[in-house]
Amino acid sequence: MTDFAASLATPPLFAALSSARRVLIAGAGGGFDIYAGLPLALALWNNGTEVHLANLSFSELELIDRDAWISDQVVAVTAATTTPDWYFPEGTLARWLAGQGLPSTVHAFPPLGVQTLREAYRFLVDRLDIDAIVLVDGGTDILCRGDENGVGTPVEDITSLGAVAGIDVPVKLVTCLGFGIDAYHGVNHVQVLENLAALDREGGYLGALSIPGASREAALYREAVADAQAATPDRPSIVNGQIAAAVGGEFGDVQFTRRTSGSTLFVNPLMAVYFTVDLDRLAARCLYLDRLENTVGRRQVITRIEAFRNEVTVRIPRAYPH
Repeated sequence: MTDFAASLATPPLFAALSSARRVLIAGAGGGFDIYAGLPLALALWNNGTEVHLANLSFSELELIDRDAWISDQVVAVTAATTTPDWYFPEGTLARWLAGQGLPSTVHAFPPLGVQTLREAYRFLVDRLDIDAIVLVDGGTDILCRGDENGVGTPVEDITSLGAVAGIDVPVKLVTCLGFGIDAYHGVNHVQVLENLAALDREGGYLGALSIPGASREAALYREAVADAQAATPDRPSIVNGQIAAAVGGEFGDVQFTRRTSGSTLFVNPLMAVYFTVDLDRLAARCLYLDRLENTVGRRQVITRIEAFRNEVTVRIPRAYPH
């Protein structure tokens, strides 16, 4: 459990990280999730904190030259890293960061099970002398404990949660950006709020923090997302596209890619808010994390989550009453 002095004057997210010297911000759910951690990384860099980036990757990492592999499960992606794979969010972000004169290595993990992903995290923790890990989720389905009406796309999120829960570092947090986006994948956000309330009762909720639309962090985040959309026009991030629109003050059915044609979007200010929880408290509330503990591959994780969902009695969803 993260210990810090709670105060209204200092956002708990930053209070919890105030003593950290080297922070690892990692995308929990794969793809473009690491972009949701960019505003936080920018703020910490600006405060003088050493920040490193990582991401569970959906790219074909095996196509990258072996010189970029710093362990069996970790690729150190830089602005110079090349691959024939057209989908490469880590490389796109590394090039954008380098163009801004910012630390630009993005460590990439292949899709793994809990045991193997934990090995990858331990390697980075030891190599970089990390004393704080922040898992970032684009959306909020990582906050689902398993008995909700819908749990979104939990495979990568909960693998990341289980992997980091077993690592001994002083500060471990989970923060989510993009509240409401996972409704597309069946998540009932009243149940997400219910989970946050339960975590708050247990001392595991670190509150909500809005990204000011006029801030430097917001402006650079929007630039980075636009750059990624231009680099991957056939598969831009729907999650970060909506978050970026929300950070820019847009509202409602804001369409920015043909991938969402036929869907009605609801971009709104809640998507521009970080919801942060203590990682160990969140892991303790996950009803099926123990089943994933000894997994080594992604297929094992998928099979065990499916088996759990077939057995569990789900909570009845409710509509938001206001």
